Amino acid sequence: MNDSTTRQMTNTVTGNYFEDFKLGQQIVHATPRTVTVGDVSLFTALYGSRFAVQSSDAFAESIGYARAPIDDLLVFHIVIGKTVPDISRNAIANLGYAEFRFLRPVYPGDTLASTSEVIGVKENSNGKNGTVYVRSTGSNQHGQPVLSYARWVMVNKRDLGAPAPEPVVPKLAGCVDPASLGEALPPLSLAGYDFALAGSPRRWGDYAKGEKIDHVDGQTIEEAEHQLATRLFQNTARVHFNQHVEGKGRFGRRLVYGGHIISIARSLSFNGLANAFHILGLNGARHVAPSFAGDTIYAWSEVLEKAELPGRTDMGALRLRTFAVKDRSGADFAGISADGSHEEGVVLDMDYWAALPR
Repeated sequence: MNDSTTRQMTNTVTGNYFEDFKLGQQIVHATPRTVTVGDVSLFTALYGSRFAVQSSDAFAESIGYARAPIDDLLVFHIVIGKTVPDISRNAIANLGYAEFRFLRPVYPGDTLASTSEVIGVKENSNGKNGTVYVRSTGSNQHGQPVLSYARWVMVNKRDLGAPAPEPVVPKLAGCVDPASLGEALPPLSLAGYDFALAGSPRRWGDYAKGEKIDHVDGQTIEEAEHQLATRLFQNTARVHFNQHVEGKGRFGRRLVYGGHIISIARSLSFNGLANAFHILGLNGARHVAPSFAGDTIYAWSEVLEKAELPGRTDMGALRLRTFAVKDRSGADFAGISADGSHEEGVVLDMDYWAALPR
Protein backbone atom coordinates (compact mmCIF):
# COMPACT_ATOMS: atom_id res chain seq x y z
CA MET A 1 0.00 0.00 0.00
CA ASN A 2 1.55 3.34 -1.01
CA ASP A 3 1.65 6.51 1.12
CA SER A 4 -1.10 8.17 -0.95
CA THR A 5 -3.49 5.26 -0.32
CA THR A 6 -2.64 5.25 3.39
CA ARG A 7 -3.33 8.97 3.67
CA GLN A 8 -6.62 8.60 1.81
CA MET A 9 -7.82 5.83 4.13
CA THR A 10 -6.67 7.74 7.22
CA ASN A 11 -8.46 10.91 6.20
CA THR A 12 -11.73 9.28 5.14
CA VAL A 13 -14.50 9.03 7.73
CA THR A 14 -16.66 5.91 7.65
CA GLY A 15 -18.71 6.72 10.74
CA ASN A 16 -19.08 4.88 14.03
CA TYR A 17 -20.23 1.28 14.29
CA PHE A 18 -21.92 -0.26 17.30
CA GLU A 19 -18.69 -1.36 19.00
CA ASP A 20 -17.29 2.19 18.75
CA PHE A 21 -19.85 3.62 21.20
CA LYS A 22 -19.00 3.70 24.90
CA LEU A 23 -21.27 4.54 27.79
CA GLY A 24 -20.75 8.16 28.86
CA GLN A 25 -18.97 9.07 25.62
CA GLN A 26 -19.26 12.79 24.74
CA ILE A 27 -19.46 13.67 21.05
CA VAL A 28 -19.12 17.13 19.50
CA HIS A 29 -20.72 17.08 16.06
CA ALA A 30 -19.55 18.97 12.98
CA THR A 31 -20.53 21.44 11.53
CA PRO A 32 -22.34 24.51 12.91
CA ARG A 33 -25.22 25.66 10.70
CA THR A 34 -26.55 29.20 10.32
CA VAL A 35 -30.27 29.00 9.56
CA THR A 36 -31.44 31.42 6.89
CA VAL A 37 -34.70 32.55 5.33
CA GLY A 38 -33.63 30.49 2.31
CA ASP A 39 -33.77 27.36 4.46
CA VAL A 40 -37.23 28.40 5.63
CA SER A 41 -38.45 28.89 2.06
CA LEU A 42 -37.17 25.49 0.94
CA PHE A 43 -38.67 23.82 4.03
CA THR A 44 -42.02 25.42 3.16
CA ALA A 45 -41.72 24.29 -0.46
CA LEU A 46 -41.13 20.72 0.67
CA TYR A 47 -43.92 20.45 3.24
CA GLY A 48 -46.30 23.37 2.74
CA SER A 49 -46.60 24.21 6.44
CA ARG A 50 -49.07 27.09 6.99
CA PHE A 51 -48.89 27.96 10.71
CA ALA A 52 -49.26 31.74 10.86
CA VAL A 53 -46.65 32.45 13.55
CA GLN A 54 -43.90 30.78 11.49
CA SER A 55 -45.20 32.16 8.20
CA SER A 56 -45.51 35.88 8.95
CA ASP A 57 -43.15 38.30 10.66
CA ALA A 58 -46.06 40.73 11.08
CA PHE A 59 -48.26 38.09 12.73
CA ALA A 60 -45.46 36.89 15.02
CA GLU A 61 -44.52 40.44 16.05
CA SER A 62 -48.15 41.26 16.81
CA ILE A 63 -48.20 38.67 19.62
CA GLY A 64 -44.74 39.27 21.06
CA TYR A 65 -42.11 37.43 19.00
CA ALA A 66 -39.10 39.35 17.70
CA ARG A 67 -40.05 38.06 14.24
CA ALA A 68 -41.34 34.81 12.77
CA PRO A 69 -39.43 32.00 14.50
CA ILE A 70 -37.96 29.06 12.61
CA ASP A 71 -40.38 26.13 12.33
CA ASP A 72 -39.83 23.78 15.29
CA LEU A 73 -39.30 20.78 13.04
CA LEU A 74 -36.73 22.56 10.88
CA VAL A 75 -34.80 23.25 14.10
CA PHE A 76 -35.14 19.59 15.05
CA HIS A 77 -34.03 18.28 11.66
CA ILE A 78 -30.95 20.53 11.59
CA VAL A 79 -29.97 19.54 15.13
CA ILE A 80 -30.45 15.82 14.45
CA GLY A 81 -28.80 16.12 11.03
CA LYS A 82 -25.59 17.24 12.74
CA THR A 83 -25.59 14.03 14.79
CA VAL A 84 -26.08 11.58 11.92
CA PRO A 85 -22.45 11.26 10.70
CA ASP A 86 -21.36 10.24 14.20
CA ILE A 87 -24.44 8.43 15.54
CA SER A 88 -26.41 6.91 12.69
CA ARG A 89 -24.35 6.90 9.52
CA ASN A 90 -24.22 3.11 9.82
CA ALA A 91 -27.69 2.73 11.29
CA ILE A 92 -30.24 0.17 10.21
CA ALA A 93 -33.08 2.24 11.64
CA ASN A 94 -33.86 5.13 13.93
CA LEU A 95 -36.08 3.50 16.56
CA GLY A 96 -37.55 6.30 18.62
CA TYR A 97 -37.38 9.55 20.59
CA ALA A 98 -38.14 10.58 24.16
CA GLU A 99 -37.79 13.48 26.64
CA PHE A 100 -37.79 15.92 23.75
CA ARG A 101 -38.15 19.61 24.68
CA PHE A 102 -37.81 22.89 22.81
CA LEU A 103 -35.97 25.31 25.09
CA ARG A 104 -35.64 28.60 23.21
CA PRO A 105 -36.98 30.16 19.99
CA VAL A 106 -34.68 30.12 16.96
CA TYR A 107 -34.71 32.95 14.42
CA PRO A 108 -33.18 33.39 10.94
CA GLY A 109 -29.51 34.21 11.41
CA ASP A 110 -29.05 31.97 14.45
CA THR A 111 -26.32 29.33 14.25
CA LEU A 112 -27.03 25.83 15.56
CA ALA A 113 -24.57 23.19 16.72
CA SER A 114 -25.10 19.76 18.30
CA THR A 115 -23.49 17.62 20.98
CA SER A 116 -24.42 14.14 22.22
CA GLU A 117 -23.79 11.85 25.17
CA VAL A 118 -24.07 8.06 24.90
CA ILE A 119 -26.50 7.05 27.66
CA GLY A 120 -27.04 3.38 26.79
CA VAL A 121 -25.80 0.46 24.66
CA LYS A 122 -27.24 -3.01 24.13
CA GLU A 123 -26.13 -5.57 21.60
CA ASN A 124 -28.92 -7.46 19.82
CA SER A 125 -29.18 -11.23 20.15
CA ASN A 126 -28.08 -11.80 16.54
CA GLY A 127 -24.62 -10.39 17.36
CA LYS A 128 -24.64 -8.36 14.14
CA ASN A 129 -25.88 -5.03 15.47
CA GLY A 130 -27.06 -3.27 18.58
CA THR A 131 -29.01 -0.34 19.93
CA VAL A 132 -27.29 2.89 20.93
CA TYR A 133 -29.07 5.43 23.16
CA VAL A 134 -27.96 9.06 23.06
CA ARG A 135 -29.02 12.34 24.56
CA SER A 136 -28.44 15.20 22.12
CA THR A 137 -28.52 18.95 22.66
CA GLY A 138 -28.75 21.66 20.03
CA SER A 139 -27.37 25.05 21.04
CA ASN A 140 -27.27 28.48 19.42
CA GLN A 141 -24.27 30.74 18.77
CA HIS A 142 -24.40 31.98 22.39
CA GLY A 143 -24.10 28.47 23.77
CA GLN A 144 -27.74 28.51 24.88
CA PRO A 145 -29.58 25.17 24.50
CA VAL A 146 -32.51 25.38 22.07
CA LEU A 147 -33.47 21.69 21.95
CA SER A 148 -32.77 18.59 24.03
CA TYR A 149 -33.89 15.01 23.35
CA ALA A 150 -33.02 11.34 23.67
CA ARG A 151 -33.14 8.91 20.78
CA TRP A 152 -32.16 5.32 20.16
CA VAL A 153 -30.79 3.85 16.97
CA MET A 154 -30.03 0.33 15.74
CA VAL A 155 -26.46 0.36 14.42
CA ASN A 156 -24.49 -2.29 12.53
CA LYS A 157 -21.30 -3.81 13.91
CA ARG A 158 -18.10 -3.49 11.90
CA ASP A 159 -16.48 -6.52 13.54
CA LEU A 160 -18.95 -9.32 14.25
CA GLY A 161 -16.42 -10.81 16.65
CA ALA A 162 -16.24 -7.69 18.83
CA PRO A 163 -17.36 -8.55 22.39
CA ALA A 164 -20.78 -7.36 23.50
CA PRO A 165 -20.69 -4.47 25.98
CA GLU A 166 -22.38 -4.68 29.35
CA PRO A 167 -25.99 -3.84 28.40
CA VAL A 168 -27.29 -0.53 29.74
CA VAL A 169 -30.81 0.59 28.79
CA PRO A 170 -31.63 4.03 30.21
CA LYS A 171 -34.93 4.72 31.90
CA LEU A 172 -36.67 7.37 29.82
CA ALA A 173 -39.90 9.10 30.72
CA GLY A 174 -42.93 7.92 28.80
CA CYS A 175 -44.30 11.46 28.81
CA VAL A 176 -42.66 14.85 29.23
CA ASP A 177 -44.05 16.60 32.31
CA PRO A 178 -46.04 19.59 30.99
CA ALA A 179 -44.75 21.56 33.99
CA SER A 180 -41.31 21.47 32.32
CA LEU A 181 -42.57 22.80 28.99
CA GLY A 182 -43.05 26.27 27.57
CA GLU A 183 -39.53 27.71 27.79
CA ALA A 184 -39.44 28.37 24.05
CA LEU A 185 -42.59 30.52 24.25
CA PRO A 186 -41.83 34.19 24.90
CA PRO A 187 -44.37 36.27 26.85
CA LEU A 188 -47.26 36.68 24.42
CA SER A 189 -49.98 39.26 24.01
CA LEU A 190 -52.93 37.41 22.54
CA ALA A 191 -54.87 40.63 22.09
CA GLY A 192 -53.02 40.80 18.78
CA TYR A 193 -53.74 37.18 17.79
CA ASP A 194 -55.98 37.26 14.71
CA PHE A 195 -57.82 33.94 14.58
CA ALA A 196 -59.17 34.63 11.09
CA LEU A 197 -55.65 35.09 9.74
CA ALA A 198 -54.44 32.07 11.70
CA GLY A 199 -57.00 29.90 9.90
CA SER A 200 -59.26 28.67 12.71
CA PRO A 201 -61.38 30.06 15.58
CA ARG A 202 -60.64 27.02 17.79
CA ARG A 203 -58.66 27.70 20.95
CA TRP A 204 -57.23 25.40 23.63
CA GLY A 205 -60.56 25.26 25.45
CA ASP A 206 -62.44 24.15 22.33
CA TYR A 207 -60.75 20.73 22.22
CA ALA A 208 -61.82 17.75 24.33
CA LYS A 209 -59.93 14.73 25.57
CA GLY A 210 -60.65 11.77 23.30
CA GLU A 211 -61.49 13.92 20.28
CA LYS A 212 -60.27 12.52 16.96
CA ILE A 213 -59.34 14.80 14.08
CA ASP A 214 -59.01 13.69 10.47
CA HIS A 215 -56.53 16.05 8.81
CA VAL A 216 -58.12 15.16 5.44
CA ASP A 217 -55.37 16.03 2.97
CA GLY A 218 -52.63 13.76 1.63
CA GLN A 219 -49.11 14.24 0.27
CA THR A 220 -47.44 11.86 -2.17
CA ILE A 221 -43.71 11.46 -1.60
CA GLU A 222 -41.50 12.08 -4.60
CA GLU A 223 -38.02 10.50 -4.82
CA ALA A 224 -36.31 13.82 -5.43
CA GLU A 225 -38.20 15.58 -2.62
CA HIS A 226 -37.31 13.23 0.19
CA GLN A 227 -33.65 13.22 -0.81
CA LEU A 228 -33.62 17.01 -1.21
CA ALA A 229 -35.18 17.37 2.24
CA THR A 230 -32.64 15.06 3.84
CA ARG A 231 -29.77 16.97 2.21
CA LEU A 232 -31.28 20.25 3.43
CA PHE A 233 -30.77 18.94 6.96
CA GLN A 234 -27.22 17.77 6.09
CA ASN A 235 -28.25 14.26 7.10
CA THR A 236 -25.75 11.82 5.57
CA ALA A 237 -27.42 8.48 6.38
CA ARG A 238 -26.63 6.31 3.36
CA VAL A 239 -29.97 4.44 3.36
CA HIS A 240 -31.67 7.57 2.01
CA PHE A 241 -29.31 8.28 -0.89
CA ASN A 242 -27.31 5.37 -2.21
CA GLN A 243 -29.40 3.31 -4.63
CA HIS A 244 -26.28 1.45 -5.76
CA VAL A 245 -26.03 -0.05 -2.25
CA GLU A 246 -29.69 -0.03 -1.19
CA GLY A 247 -30.74 -1.70 -4.44
CA LYS A 248 -28.98 -4.82 -3.14
CA GLY A 249 -30.50 -4.50 0.33
CA ARG A 250 -33.62 -5.72 2.09
CA PHE A 251 -36.05 -3.37 0.33
CA GLY A 252 -34.25 -2.92 -2.97
CA ARG A 253 -34.59 0.87 -2.81
CA ARG A 254 -33.84 3.95 -0.72
CA LEU A 255 -35.77 4.54 2.50
CA VAL A 256 -37.47 7.85 3.17
CA TYR A 257 -35.95 9.65 6.17
CA GLY A 258 -38.34 9.20 9.11
CA GLY A 259 -38.23 12.91 9.85
CA HIS A 260 -39.69 13.53 6.40
CA ILE A 261 -42.82 11.66 7.48
CA ILE A 262 -42.94 13.60 10.75
CA SER A 263 -42.83 16.88 8.84
CA ILE A 264 -45.52 15.81 6.39
CA ALA A 265 -47.81 14.75 9.25
CA ARG A 266 -47.20 18.00 11.11
CA SER A 267 -47.93 20.04 7.99
CA LEU A 268 -51.14 18.11 7.33
CA SER A 269 -52.25 18.70 10.94
CA PHE A 270 -52.87 22.38 10.16
CA ASN A 271 -56.29 21.29 8.90
CA GLY A 272 -57.89 20.80 12.31
CA LEU A 273 -55.13 22.23 14.50
CA ALA A 274 -54.32 25.56 12.84
CA ASN A 275 -53.70 27.32 16.15
CA ALA A 276 -51.36 24.62 17.50
CA PHE A 277 -48.47 26.68 16.15
CA HIS A 278 -45.74 25.53 18.55
CA ILE A 279 -44.51 22.06 19.45
CA LEU A 280 -43.65 22.17 23.14
CA GLY A 281 -42.14 18.71 23.35
CA LEU A 282 -42.23 15.19 22.01
CA ASN A 283 -43.16 12.36 24.36
CA GLY A 284 -42.24 9.72 21.85
CA ALA A 285 -42.32 8.81 18.19
CA ARG A 286 -42.12 5.44 16.55
CA HIS A 287 -41.42 4.84 12.87
CA VAL A 288 -43.72 1.84 12.59
CA ALA A 289 -42.99 0.89 8.98
CA PRO A 290 -40.71 2.16 6.22
CA SER A 291 -41.89 4.65 3.63
CA PHE A 292 -40.79 4.96 0.02
CA ALA A 293 -41.20 7.35 -2.88
CA GLY A 294 -44.67 6.94 -4.34
CA ASP A 295 -46.40 6.48 -0.97
CA THR A 296 -49.18 8.95 -0.20
CA ILE A 297 -49.23 10.07 3.43
CA TYR A 298 -52.38 11.00 5.35
CA ALA A 299 -52.67 11.82 9.04
CA TRP A 300 -55.10 11.99 11.92
CA SER A 301 -54.76 13.00 15.57
CA GLU A 302 -56.36 12.18 18.91
CA VAL A 303 -56.39 14.55 21.89
CA LEU A 304 -54.92 12.51 24.75
CA GLU A 305 -54.74 15.18 27.46
CA LYS A 306 -55.10 18.87 28.18
CA ALA A 307 -52.76 20.68 30.55
CA GLU A 308 -52.12 24.11 31.97
CA LEU A 309 -48.71 25.65 31.38
CA PRO A 310 -47.19 26.86 34.66
CA GLY A 311 -47.44 30.62 35.14
CA ARG A 312 -49.23 31.21 31.84
CA THR A 313 -52.77 32.32 31.23
CA ASP A 314 -52.20 33.01 27.52
CA MET A 315 -51.46 29.47 26.31
CA GLY A 316 -52.48 25.91 27.13
CA ALA A 317 -51.08 22.54 26.10
CA LEU A 318 -52.70 19.69 24.20
CA ARG A 319 -51.16 16.24 24.25
CA LEU A 320 -51.73 14.85 20.77
CA ARG A 321 -51.20 11.42 19.30
CA THR A 322 -50.77 11.72 15.56
CA PHE A 323 -50.75 8.72 13.25
CA ALA A 324 -49.38 9.00 9.74
CA VAL A 325 -50.72 6.35 7.37
CA LYS A 326 -49.80 5.55 3.80
CA ASP A 327 -52.20 4.95 0.94
CA ARG A 328 -55.34 4.99 3.09
CA SER A 329 -57.50 7.88 4.26
CA GLY A 330 -57.04 9.41 7.69
CA ALA A 331 -60.82 9.17 8.05
CA ASP A 332 -60.32 5.44 8.75
CA PHE A 333 -58.53 6.44 11.99
CA ALA A 334 -56.10 3.55 11.54
CA GLY A 335 -54.01 3.20 14.67
CA ILE A 336 -53.76 0.37 17.18
CA SER A 337 -55.55 -2.92 16.65
CA ALA A 338 -57.19 -5.03 19.37
CA ASP A 339 -54.02 -7.10 19.88
CA GLY A 340 -51.93 -3.98 20.49
CA SER A 341 -50.15 -3.98 17.12
CA HIS A 342 -50.33 -1.15 14.63
CA GLU A 343 -52.92 -1.47 11.91
CA GLU A 344 -52.13 -1.88 8.23
CA GLY A 345 -50.73 1.29 6.63
CA VAL A 346 -49.52 3.03 9.80
CA VAL A 347 -46.00 4.39 9.27
CA LEU A 348 -45.68 6.85 12.17
CA ASP A 349 -47.06 6.95 15.71
CA MET A 350 -46.16 10.29 17.33
CA ASP A 351 -47.10 11.55 20.81
CA TYR A 352 -46.40 15.23 21.44
CA TRP A 353 -47.41 18.38 23.31
CA ALA A 354 -48.52 21.44 21.34
CA ALA A 355 -49.33 24.94 22.53
CA LEU A 356 -52.57 26.76 21.65
CA PRO A 357 -53.95 30.17 22.60
CA ARG A 358 -56.50 30.10 25.42
